[in-house]
Order: sequence, then C-alpha cells, then structure tokens
Amino acid sequence: MPRVSYAEPSETTAERIAVRRGGVLTPLDLLLCHNQSLALGWDQLLGGVRSGFSIGGDVRELIILRVGRLNHAPYEWDSHLPVARREGLPEDVIGALERDAVSTGHETYDAVLRYVDAMTTEVVVPHEVFEDLRAHHDESEIVEITATAAAYNMVSRFLVALDVTTGDRAHATVEVSGRG
Repeated sequence: MPRVSYAEPSETTAERIAVRRGGVLTPLDLLLCHNQSLALGWDQLLGGVRSGFSIGGDVRELIILRVGRLNHAPYEWDSHLPVARREGLPEDVIGALERDAVSTGHETYDAVLRYVDAMTTEVVVPHEVFEDLRAHHDESEIVEITATAAAYNMVSRFLVALDVTTGDRAHATVEVSGRG
C-alpha cells in the first residue's frame, strides 16, 4: 500500500478521469484525488501528452519506459509495457531498455534515449546530445519529446515518493461505470 491513503473522488472528477482511462481510476488517480484540482489538471496534462502529440506512440512509450527505469518506478514500467507493445515498439528495443542498455541499435531511438537520459539524470542536456536529437526530429517533435520526458519524470517521482507499486493496482483500481 502507498504511504498515504486513497482518496474518494467527487463524481465529476471520477467521471472526467475515467473517460481517458477507459472507465477505471488507477491507484495514481486515487492518490491525486486528495486534491480534486490537482487530479483534474494532472489528467488534462497527461491526456494531452498521451493523445495530443504528433510523435509516434512507439517514441512516446520508449520515453516513458526509459524514465520509469531511470527513476526506479516499476509501476510506471509495468503500466506502460503493454502499451509500448501495442504501439509497435520493437521487442529488441524493449529488451535493451530492460537491460538498461545505453544503445538499442536503432539510431533514431538512441538519439531520443540519450536526450531523455540527460534530461532525467543530469537535467542539463549537453549541446551534442541535443544536436543529435535535432538530426532526427523537427522542432515540434523535440518540444513533444521534451514535454513527454518532463511529464513522466513528474509521474515517476510522484509514484516513487508515495511508494506506489504494481501490486497496488489490484487493490485500488476502481471501475467508474455505474457510479451515481
């Protein structure tokens, strides 16, 4: 169980979040609901990152999985691994991420990984790492890659600080359909 109790969301908050989540609220959602404004703002931000960007789902999930590994957030990894597979992230790339490899053997993915690694572990991105990313992505994509890494650093740090684990999913996931 996490370090703080799960909160009961208001009907409106539960319904709004459940739309994006396919009818359920996750342990993360139930913790965020200690403050309804936070829960709704978080949902809107992450909803935009997950569905409002032009970068491919494979790149998005590559970023999320890498951040989860770097920040020791197994809940994030376990939640996004099936999504990464559905989005077409190659199994050899997933295997490289599982081994914490610095290279996947895919030039474009590796440029993203070096950028995400610098953002996550050093905060300051070296010029050559940025220029390598720029060689593979236009400015809009770079902004989206940056925002995805930043957002999921926020998510993973929240999960780790409150000790949310994969096992919590079975105990705290709430179906919203049929409420109120």
